Amino acid sequence: MVLFDNSIIRLDYNPATDILEVEYPDLHDYLLSEIKRSIDTLLDTVRSYYVKRLLLDSTRTIISVGDEESREIATYLAAGLARTRVQKVARVQSPSTTVETTAQHSIRHIQEAQALPFQLQNFSSKTLAMEWLASNF
Repeated sequence: MVLFDNSIIRLDYNPATDILEVEYPDLHDYLLSEIKRSIDTLLDTVRSYYVKRLLLDSTRTIISVGDEESREIATYLAAGLARTRVQKVARVQSPSTTVETTAQHSIRHIQEAQALPFQLQNFSSKTLAMEWLASNF
């Protein structure tokens, strides 16, 4: 069931599996403040529905900002998720080498800067990500 949908993110929740699917937003300079507000909506939804499993789909993400801005958004999301009940985050990788390189740098930075209280895994397909999320803890 779609819980939220705007031009930046779409939140699709399956209560049977307790998996919230989110298409990772495009990162453009002019959208950064709106992206943070959308992340706040995502975090509020995670808290309201006590979501423990999150799928971040980056397959269609476009990044037109620098590494620093991308890292800032990723860090904002990770810090927010750290204050929720989320236990597993699966990220579906982008087919774009540029997007994936930027994402991997951001993930590495986050993991070095803070101990994440949830498991984080990258996957090449949504099917593999869903299987991992649905597996027992």
